[in-house]
Amino acid sequence: MTTVIQDLVAGLSLGGLYALFALGIALIFGVAGIMNFAQGAMIAVSAYVLFGLADLPWPLLALATVVSGIVLAVLLEAVVFRRARGADQTTLLIMSFGVGVILQAALVLIAGSEPHSVTFGASLNKELVISGLSIPRIDLLTLVTAVVLMVALGTFLRRTTMGIQLRAAAEDFRMARHLGVRVNRVMLATFALSGLLAGVSAVLITARSGTLSPTMGFEPVLVAFVATVIGGLGSIYGAAAGGMVLGLLTILLQVVLPAGLQPYRDAILFSIVIFVLLVRPEGIIPTARAGTRV
Repeated sequence: MTTVIQDLVAGLSLGGLYALFALGIALIFGVAGIMNFAQGAMIAVSAYVLFGLADLPWPLLALATVVSGIVLAVLLEAVVFRRARGADQTTLLIMSFGVGVILQAALVLIAGSEPHSVTFGASLNKELVISGLSIPRIDLLTLVTAVVLMVALGTFLRRTTMGIQLRAAAEDFRMARHLGVRVNRVMLATFALSGLLAGVSAVLITARSGTLSPTMGFEPVLVAFVATVIGGLGSIYGAAAGGMVLGLLTILLQVVLPAGLQPYRDAILFSIVIFVLLVRPEGIIPTARAGTRV
């Protein structure tokens, strides 16, 4: 039973981290119609801010990392994506991919292509023993952070004027605009939230791994895309559910697969994902999608 609980906490922790990745993608796709592959590069840039300001006390360091993600996301919306508003989704997809490549290249130019080690969060990788349970502190922190952010985001979307406008834009962007929703404010808020999630993700990933590199955002954006598709494209709550499912499945396969099949864990995982999408192609929590955005 102890082992089962430890594995469950590990699965929920990884699922929570995946949910944060997916929410960053789902927010922008739901409102702006952009599958933002630059999200991974935003995570990497935020992590390098953490690396560059390593001498700060850790609370200020974490805060600076999150703020850098927000600022970068807002700048990208104002300087790049706002000018392409109304373009078809293929154009927006290529733009986001290009922005991600440019940001990654900038990191290589500034900091080099070699991975860097960081001491931030090293103590969090120690295990905490509770009633015989041995759980890494980073798993507990990740799980608590993910739950708090998801609850806060859900409350924001349901209880605030801006949150309601975001939900309306995600359901039918054109109708929301005709009803008086201020497009620029909604877009800025959406990208700011996505940047906040990127910054928090950067802090948690760096604390978990102790290393960073210009390409560190590739896996998170891939996971986010898969989780978003599983949850239902355009569904913010579905993205969170998809991330949790993906994380739990990853840990479950890691536990139950025999040693000889461990190298094929990811292949088996994505086979399960394909099967789920064949059975339910609209995702776990489907939602209406706006066909045209102007």
